[in-house]
Amino acid sequence: MTLAFTICSVNYLAQARTLGDSLRRTNPDWTYIIGLVDDLAAANLSADLIPDFPMIEVAKIGIPDFEAMCDRYDITELNTAVKPFFIDYFYESSPQYDKVIYFDPDIIVFQPLTRLENHLDTYSMVLTPHTCAPTPDWERPNEQHHLGTGIFNLGFIGLNNSTEARTFVNWWKERLVYECRIDLCAGLFVDQHWVNFAPVYHQNVWIEKHRGYNVAYWNLHERQASLSGETWMINGDEPLQFFHFSGYDPYKPDEISKYQTRYTFVGDAPERQRSDMRPLFEIYRTSLLANHNDRYRKYPCVYIKPPKVMRYKRVRRLLNAPIHKLIALLEERK
Repeated sequence: MTLAFTICSVNYLAQARTLGDSLRRTNPDWTYIIGLVDDLAAANLSADLIPDFPMIEVAKIGIPDFEAMCDRYDITELNTAVKPFFIDYFYESSPQYDKVIYFDPDIIVFQPLTRLENHLDTYSMVLTPHTCAPTPDWERPNEQHHLGTGIFNLGFIGLNNSTEARTFVNWWKERLVYECRIDLCAGLFVDQHWVNFAPVYHQNVWIEKHRGYNVAYWNLHERQASLSGETWMINGDEPLQFFHFSGYDPYKPDEISKYQTRYTFVGDAPERQRSDMRPLFEIYRTSLLANHNDRYRKYPCVYIKPPKVMRYKRVRRLLNAPIHKLIALLEERK
């Protein structure tokens, strides 16, 4: 049996619902759960904003000293840091599931994921690299950015319920209690760099290079989309499995992602035009708006305390200031 889950706060429930709708269409025998890093009682959602999927609030999964994690992390860091804790919770509370699969909420699944399930019959975990081919230029993101953010994209990870997978999850939990920060000077980008160690520490890791997996702005240079009948294809021969709409804003429909500069839906440069991808983004935009994105996005996460977050940011800036001054001096001497 397979359990898929995502993690978000209330402000991202439109994305979580859209992911759930896609899984219900494509993998109806899977169980899908939303891990909510928020408080439903505090949010007091109206009936039409309650998703038609089970939700588990983070306070109910027993993370040790969770309050201190809330003080340390901003909303992105916190939602990422709890990932292995949710996986471990599912291992302990729902042992009937022999496969546990995580998706970021801003993903749509387009196919039955039988290849993934088959790999998890053999391998303890499945990871997807950000890119499988060299980036073509120095637009963002390029290989230097991936060195900063991690070889693998942890918007997706699949694990089976084996001793090896549990060992990895326990190790991952220990690292993310304190070191799930966005701090590139310290070699940290939330949970992603830690998983660079997984294929080294464990023998049974599958690195998935199928071009239809985890398609996103960071690998568009190696992937072209086309429609064959009713099936979306990548590079003409591999069915699109799932698309990751990271950094997409439905209220800025001409922008692929706020995190990239390589491609666009508008403009005069043909080498930068990605009209092949635009219909996929229109599908996503329509789904988000239908799932009340305009209403969810106004809810603040109850666990994030802006004054404390700002204090931590000031401390980080002070710690990083000498490094930035050194870089500036070196640049002046060139």
